[in-house]
Amino acid sequence: MAHNTSERIQRLIILTFLFFSVPLLCAEEQTLYDIPPDIMIPGISGGEPAAGKRVCCTAAGWENTAVYHTLFLPKDWNAGGKSPVIVEYAGNGNYKNGRDISTGKVEDCVLGFGLSEGKAIWVCLPFIENKDGQKQNSITWWGDVNETKRYCIAAVNDVCGRFGGDSNKVILAGFSRGAIACGFIGLNDDEIAALWSGFFCHSHFDGVRKWNYPASDRAAALVRLKRIGKRPVWVSQEKTVDDVKVYLPSTGLSVNAVLEVLPYSNHTAEWILRDIPLRRKAREWYNGTFR
Repeated sequence: MAHNTSERIQRLIILTFLFFSVPLLCAEEQTLYDIPPDIMIPGISGGEPAAGKRVCCTAAGWENTAVYHTLFLPKDWNAGGKSPVIVEYAGNGNYKNGRDISTGKVEDCVLGFGLSEGKAIWVCLPFIENKDGQKQNSITWWGDVNETKRYCIAAVNDVCGRFGGDSNKVILAGFSRGAIACGFIGLNDDEIAALWSGFFCHSHFDGVRKWNYPASDRAAALVRLKRIGKRPVWVSQEKTVDDVKVYLPSTGLSVNAVLEVLPYSNHTAEWILRDIPLRRKAREWYNGTFR
């Protein structure tokens, strides 16, 4: 009898453990994609830019190339008004990890639209490479850095000059490669650095680690970071931002940065399309700083 009682107690302990463990296991297995998106990115339309449309454009000087960017004008846009501008760079292409996918294409960016709820002028810019004698958008890394910078400056000036972009409210945003680009491209020299009012970086930050391209080391990144001044910076990352927390104080600079964590392991910008606490914080930061 004692033996049977002992076995029953052991089974009861095991069942109790399994009962209370199942919810924990389910929570650990939840991904970003278990939350449905509540915002849709506008498709690419043909024709000229207009309110509520997203179109492909090419900056003046690159008309005879394969280079292009996308431009979205908010629904309430009018030719005589002023609108904040979000300029975005995409992550590296050819990336796939389960449902996390990055094509590296300008038309597949999402951050700027989700952050502003479609209420800002949104420009997705290319990195430019020269392949077989033809200039084109680079799917991975920087292409020709000087060409990429020149295109960026031309496109931003065009948006502010022709479409009423507010030059005092131009944010540079990016995911992964694009997040690094906020520093590597956006602060590369004094001319391009002067364009920006703030920075929105998700997954990575220029200078935190060394990559396999020139001037990715911390000494070179520090030269770029010094150009940031007191401008506001958002830095978020999946699971942890501890590496950025260590890096920024090590520079000796007082960077006006907000650091936030995406509580999922997904390496993607698509969290901005979902009603989660991080997006609410991001929009509060954006609206409180740039609207």
